[in-house]
Amino acid sequence: MAADRGPLSHIGCGFIGHLHPSRGSKLDTRPNILYVMTDQQRFDTIAALGNKDIYTPNFDRLVRRGLTFNNAYSPCPVCVAARYTIRTGCAPLKTRVFSNGIDAPAPGQAETMTERCGPYLASEMSARGYRTFGIGKFHSNPWDEELGYQSHLHSEELYGSPERRRGDAYASFIAERYPAYDFVEGLMGERTEMYYMPQMSPMPAHCTVESWAADRAVEHIRCKEDRPFFGLLSFIGPHPPLAPPIPFNRMYDPDRMPNPVRGELEIDHMDEQIPWMNYGIWAEDINDAHVRVLRARYYGEISYIDQCLGRVLDAVEAREDAENTVICFFTDHGDHMGDHSAWQKESFFDVSCRIPFLLSWPARLAADVRRDDLVSLTDLYAIATGASGDVILRDGCDVLGIVEGNASAREALFGMYGSPGTPRFKIMVRSGDWKYIYLANGGREQLFNVALDPNEIQQRASDNPTVVDRLKALAVGALENKAGEAALEGGSLRAFQYEERPHPRVYQFDRSRGVVGFPDRPEDALA
Repeated sequence: MAADRGPLSHIGCGFIGHLHPSRGSKLDTRPNILYVMTDQQRFDTIAALGNKDIYTPNFDRLVRRGLTFNNAYSPCPVCVAARYTIRTGCAPLKTRVFSNGIDAPAPGQAETMTERCGPYLASEMSARGYRTFGIGKFHSNPWDEELGYQSHLHSEELYGSPERRRGDAYASFIAERYPAYDFVEGLMGERTEMYYMPQMSPMPAHCTVESWAADRAVEHIRCKEDRPFFGLLSFIGPHPPLAPPIPFNRMYDPDRMPNPVRGELEIDHMDEQIPWMNYGIWAEDINDAHVRVLRARYYGEISYIDQCLGRVLDAVEAREDAENTVICFFTDHGDHMGDHSAWQKESFFDVSCRIPFLLSWPARLAADVRRDDLVSLTDLYAIATGASGDVILRDGCDVLGIVEGNASAREALFGMYGSPGTPRFKIMVRSGDWKYIYLANGGREQLFNVALDPNEIQQRASDNPTVVDRLKALAVGALENKAGEAALEGGSLRAFQYEERPHPRVYQFDRSRGVVGFPDRPEDALA
């Protein structure tokens, strides 16, 4: 069955009734599987996991429903790269996605993503007889790439052309159901210089993209069939702009928010991408008071998504097979939110690359348990395929097997960003209490003891050479293949003479309405 891509195709049971197994077929007792993800949500933003400043009753429900993995990481902490790992189960060396762009294949690698990695997760689950649906942000390239969902409803952040805006399910929903709001260029808030400026949603709470996505997920979950479902609900928030709807925009008093955690600037900005990114999104000079205001809006976004999530969890709990429904919540990466004098993501500080990762299956897994295993977005492919029958590991670990004592946990976890063989390349190794980061630009090294120094303030590389050597050797070993060898030189990690990049601004206007930047003269904006 071809994926349904109609902008207002809120698939009801009647529409997909012809997909039922034939009469007399054996009852399918495999679990439903629901993946829920947010964008740019830090690991420390759930009340039940220790944040006393935030209100998240429904994320707390998920914590109580199953397992929390305290040491979960994005193997490449940026939107496109993380999403290709989620849908393939493969790390960046195989996907060739080391940023928000896609690299050419390495020597000897197949040309296309699926030839290199195998079928996407939704395609695999469809082939296994699951009813599949995907809703929300996918950030694929091209934007409407076929990902294998039988029902696929996009809500992307930006529209590069009028055709893309018309093809976006959420933008079309607004145009058809709420035409009074169709004039709004940034349906999720203003970007460009307003990226880290506190905002209020231009949309009422009942018709934001988060509410729309949750409602579409509820419709799919309520469908009753003789086969289980596999669904991905992908919220756009709390990715900037930080624009929660009323009343979530005034839910948190900025004066009750914590100040950012900063270390010595020479350590915080050893990765030159941080000041480069800060400048790009007009965040190079944000003071503590502004940080607290932004964090209040960030928390407001998360509490609003939490409320939308509650409707989804209610729909799951209303099903007769609720106990046999796997729910996995995760995000693509975090946000510095001023910590380390940094904004956005794309570094290997924990606030950027460590993520919330909640897994529950009441029929099979214990409830309200915390685990310290090292897990990664690469593991999601194995979780879904393992729960549905035969596990496919790819570059991941068998998390269900680890939990049940049938598989070995990983001893080290790797993260990579930037093309191997370029100054932008960096690699992280997380093992035991230690985190090692290598920056090819300048051959710089960072070492943190995350047990003793969870804020990653104290640089420990110079006084722990044995640990550096051990973790660096693991990094070299991970790159000793055709896909990674460009990052090596002389049997070690390749270094480039340090250089600071020029600092351009990033402009993200609504190109679907012909807006590409600020006018040369103010009056030209009125033309």
